[in-house]
Amino acid sequence: MATSVVELELPQVDLMEAGDREAARLELARARRAHWLARTPFGYVVTRHEDVAGILRDRRFHSGLAMLSQMPGLEDDEYLQSRRSSILALEGEEHARLRRLVAPAFTPRSAERLRPFMREVVTSLVDTFSAAGRCDLVADLCDPYPIPIICELLGAPRQDWKLFSAWATDIFRIFNANLLEDLPLIKKASAELDQYVLALIEERRSRPAHDLLSDLIAIEEGGDRLSPEELVGLAEAVLMAGTDTTRNQLACSVALLADHPDQWRALAEHPERAAGAVEETMRVLGAVRGTSRFASEDIEYRDVLFPAGTMVALSMVSANFDPEVWTDPETLDISRQTRTQQMTFGSGVHFCLGASLARAELQEALPILARRMPNLAVDGQIDWKPSTVGIWGPARLPLVFDPT
Repeated sequence: MATSVVELELPQVDLMEAGDREAARLELARARRAHWLARTPFGYVVTRHEDVAGILRDRRFHSGLAMLSQMPGLEDDEYLQSRRSSILALEGEEHARLRRLVAPAFTPRSAERLRPFMREVVTSLVDTFSAAGRCDLVADLCDPYPIPIICELLGAPRQDWKLFSAWATDIFRIFNANLLEDLPLIKKASAELDQYVLALIEERRSRPAHDLLSDLIAIEEGGDRLSPEELVGLAEAVLMAGTDTTRNQLACSVALLADHPDQWRALAEHPERAAGAVEETMRVLGAVRGTSRFASEDIEYRDVLFPAGTMVALSMVSANFDPEVWTDPETLDISRQTRTQQMTFGSGVHFCLGASLARAELQEALPILARRMPNLAVDGQIDWKPSTVGIWGPARLPLVFDPT
């Protein structure tokens, strides 16, 4: 017979009180040794890899984004409806239909055609600072890098790159734990992006091109097509999935590798290790540290009853350091061989839609940076974003290296 989660004796964790990220990780590790579940001031957190993956794959647990409508003080019905219809928040048959329709456009093969352009963009950005032997990698490379890729993917012209960058920055405020204050900026950016994409859709209907929007417009399955509203929503999801995550993860990966000069050098000498470097740096220092789910009904999972509405945080950090899964998880090893996937992209029906694109962007960038920035070192102190930021990484990453 299942025991209600509210009645369990669970380890207590307070990640906000823990301070820095390392202290928080150690607090989670302590809790993980005691139980797969821990109690927090805000609810519960899942600590072990097996159960993080299990709950993400359990369709009875729904995305926490769908709970925005219950946020105190948030009464904007128009905005809430647009959030509920996003592929990032949809559940059940609606979500399954949308994922089924768009899946062919988001395969690893679709990302492959952009790899030469990714190399071109990274190289052009590195050219602006490589001779100086120093840079702020966030401002000089990570922030501008993904936007041209997304524009190329969608078929937007180069002169509009700055527009997309501004929209991405404002739309991503949704994850920064300050929604009530940021909502006007988020709504304005979303509305402008919607109008832009609608105009682009009309143009692509009459003049298809080799881009994602044309592919999505052409998709048909048994007479089922994507509506203009769904196309716009997917374009916004692509912008979200492929911009801030890549910016922050690339900065996290380079910051981590700067502390491991032997592996940075190995990556320069052996660019074929890029895929392993991406997976391992995402495991050890992921830009997405957790996500949330809520019980859509009374759910029994592992003899624990989660009453309907129970919010559960899923710690990607704790899962990625689970010693039951990873040998010597504290050690960074870009040559690590494992069949287990790091959890930073998530799992289940909400597995990151842009994972193939993000992997390709990181795999192309890291070897070029390693080759063009030899003897890399952090120049002073890294400024990290606040812990309340949903997609996290360095705000500033000052680096020095041998000029090239």
